[in-house]
Amino acid sequence: MKIVFATNNKNKLRELQEMLAGRNIEVLGLADIGCNDEIEENADTIEGNALIKARYVKERYGYDCFADDTGLEIDALNGAPGVYSARFAGEDCNSEHNIDKVLHLMGGTSNRRARFVTVIALCKGDGVYTFEGEVKGRILTGRRGSDGFGYDSIFEPEGGDGLTFAEMTHEQKNAISHRGRAVRKLVDFLLS
Repeated sequence: MKIVFATNNKNKLRELQEMLAGRNIEVLGLADIGCNDEIEENADTIEGNALIKARYVKERYGYDCFADDTGLEIDALNGAPGVYSARFAGEDCNSEHNIDKVLHLMGGTSNRRARFVTVIALCKGDGVYTFEGEVKGRILTGRRGSDGFGYDSIFEPEGGDGLTFAEMTHEQKNAISHRGRAVRKLVDFLLS
């Protein structure tokens, strides 16, 4: 089975390809189908953004497609950055700027509880399906680890043996991550 993952993020694509290895599912990225379009994510929910991307590829390129969107929701910041996680520090900022903003806003607050949520939207045939994964954890007061991407270096997940996502191997992260949980639901659906 061939399916498109509507992303240009090489880290996310690699993670998904690793998770689906040996499952008779070939995952293509947007570059593999010649899609260089900038797909505007302007929904006000994580699910809405995932649906925009999956529908865009299905309608314009004809491929069965799935897309994800992820948000980091921090209790002390009233659920922020949430749907704005990727551009929390501004449109032209990167992950490091986003982390700096989170750490600055949180300051010395004792409530460090947070959760990552991923929603995967799948457009397959005439159907549209969604799958959610969540992992709870806490925000550290500084960075730890050099692997991963996004907020991985400041997020210590529950069940992660005290490691941040950025300190884990890909296998360790995929076993407990929000994306890993959502992907397992997607894979179960695709293989059923």
